[in-house]
Amino acid sequence: MTEKFKADLKAVKLTGHEKAVQPAVEAALADFCRQNAEFEQAVLQGESFADCLKACVKGVQGSISDLEVYKRAVAFYFPTAKVHMALTLDLGDGGSSNTPAEKPITVSSKVELSLDELLDF
Repeated sequence: MTEKFKADLKAVKLTGHEKAVQPAVEAALADFCRQNAEFEQAVLQGESFADCLKACVKGVQGSISDLEVYKRAVAFYFPTAKVHMALTLDLGDGGSSNTPAEKPITVSSKVELSLDELLDF
């Protein structure tokens, strides 16, 4: 797939916005093509990657989110397709800190002592 994208860009001069999103869009589309053969077919038979990049940044003044760029790229080749994104947090421990505590930790400013509980043994 990457060869098709590179061939589509050979004779084209990209704008600054198009250059900025090109590597990420290329990688995302290649990954989507690996995930779905029907989408891959639509990309292979669709318009050029340069035109896709133009569509991705159309109307962008300053910045655009990654997710919005990917949605536009996918819609360019397959208008009914949807892109879902999930973000997860890993604190560098391989995810072992991702298990929630059994009991939530609560802080109370009130301390109660029972002498009966202390002497009950």
